[in-house]
Amino acid sequence: MSAIQPTWTTERIELLKIHFAAGLTCREIAERIGVSRNAVIGKISRLNLMRDKAGPARKERSGEPRKRAASRLRRQILRAVSVEETRAAEEPIANGHRCSLFELSKQTCRWPLSTPGAADFCFCGNPPLEGLPYCPGHSRLAYRISAR
Repeated sequence: MSAIQPTWTTERIELLKIHFAAGLTCREIAERIGVSRNAVIGKISRLNLMRDKAGPARKERSGEPRKRAASRLRRQILRAVSVEETRAAEEPIANGHRCSLFELSKQTCRWPLSTPGAADFCFCGNPPLEGLPYCPGHSRLAYRISAR
């Protein structure tokens, strides 16, 4: 019978602190010490180790294109939805163009109707708003403007 070895020996903890101070990622530390990445993250948390924040130039470079793309998409969605909301605020959604999964395309609304797996399951199939996957009625349901 062999005794169970503890994951965090004093040597591993010292190596963790040294590698962490050197700026290695959790994955790199885990590979060098011989434990899982999650074990490294947990131990760093329990030891209350903190890194200096990365310089603002590095964060802006990596996150800025994503933020711009997300805000552009958000503006496009809100513009399309708000125009349609003014046209038909409470107009019922017409579902005369129902289609199956195999009939879906960029020219059909992809809003699911019924429960997946049910015999009557299908998609809306109405013409969608330009650049969005849903028709005007289902876009109102999918993209609600928050009160914030």
